[in-house]
Amino acid sequence: MTRDQDGYPESYYAATANDLVLYPNLSGELEADVCVIGGGFTGLAAALNLAEAGRSVVLLEAERIGYGASGRCGGLVGSGQRRDVLETEALFGLERSRALWDLAEEAKAEIRRRIAVHRIDCGLADGQLVGIHKPAYAGYAAELASALEERYEYPGCRALSRDESRTRVATDDFLEAFWDPGALALHPLNFAIGLARAAQEAGVRVFEGSRVLGYSRKTPAEVRTASGRVIARDIVLGCNGYLGRLEKRVAGKIMPINNFMVATEPLGEQRALELIDGFYGVHDTRFVVNYFRLSRDYRLLFGGGENYRAGFPADIRRFVRPYMLKLFPQLEDVALDFAWGGTLSVTVNRLPHVGRLRPNVWFAQGYSGHGISTASFAGKLLAEAIGGDESRFDMLAALPTMTFPGGTLLRYPGMVLGMLYYGIRDRF
Repeated sequence: MTRDQDGYPESYYAATANDLVLYPNLSGELEADVCVIGGGFTGLAAALNLAEAGRSVVLLEAERIGYGASGRCGGLVGSGQRRDVLETEALFGLERSRALWDLAEEAKAEIRRRIAVHRIDCGLADGQLVGIHKPAYAGYAAELASALEERYEYPGCRALSRDESRTRVATDDFLEAFWDPGALALHPLNFAIGLARAAQEAGVRVFEGSRVLGYSRKTPAEVRTASGRVIARDIVLGCNGYLGRLEKRVAGKIMPINNFMVATEPLGEQRALELIDGFYGVHDTRFVVNYFRLSRDYRLLFGGGENYRAGFPADIRRFVRPYMLKLFPQLEDVALDFAWGGTLSVTVNRLPHVGRLRPNVWFAQGYSGHGISTASFAGKLLAEAIGGDESRFDMLAALPTMTFPGGTLLRYPGMVLGMLYYGIRDRF
């Protein structure tokens, strides 16, 4: 993958990033209360909240702030958990489902608060439309909207007919739709950059180009990079899909997968708003989700397709374009100015995996495509737990998390077979 002059992978987000700051590499030895590993949403939120609570914090990022999925994702911030309330009710019962929903609502409110307090220019927009693509899912939107109003005190969502959906999003692929006015969309890299700036202003010592090579399992821990080390009482792992072999004790709980996006040439205001009638986020109900929205300069930002190996397709434009044209054949004449990929991680049950490893390692990962709000709020809960209040952290840590069959060795073949199965179900 090519990189632009600022060291980020080429993407629309890197090309439109605000106020990029080059943080130094770690050199020599530092001491801190907490060493945070990873400069994505989890690590940034944990570092910022810890510093605001009076802890001394060092944050180590292997590349650039927001370099991974945090700065390359679709920018959609959905309500609730990755699995909707109908599913979490079936899994855990109403009381626990409601508690998980309330955490997720606070996560959205925290994003709004941070953007306002720190004056982060990231194009925040309201709303999300979920397009129902399959006749078997008929009635889902109405059932979900009713459940949210009656049992979760979340009015305002509604089911849209095919004609109503077509008026809002110009695709014939949606048989009906679910509209959530309380969801969000934003420029994810600019949000990450803004959090990093806020963290530094709060006293966090931020280092880029400082890949962690390992750490000791003792208190205090020694965290090592190629050119320095940090001595810290606690460690926070915010690596998610980029964890690699750094921590084998939790690596088998997640599956790194690659998603891909394109940005069209500017469509012009009229054509863009005929395609989607606002800047809200949109995704469909396929197992391999298509997700998209308009940028502020009236491009279509479209995510479609994924793979389950270390490398990206040689030609991402060619890989993603058929997914885009299936939904929007009227864009056949449109050029794709940007194409990029990113690595996220999923869990078996598509719920986040958070916890603590002895003696002093805290982690959060496996957001399964619901990472902006969940990761940001997981960072806040990590900070609370390290500060002594583990009550809300324990609520997430208690979620069941399976190890992928075969662990890190065989999870990829199993994932490929599973995705083939669900791909066939999507089509037929």
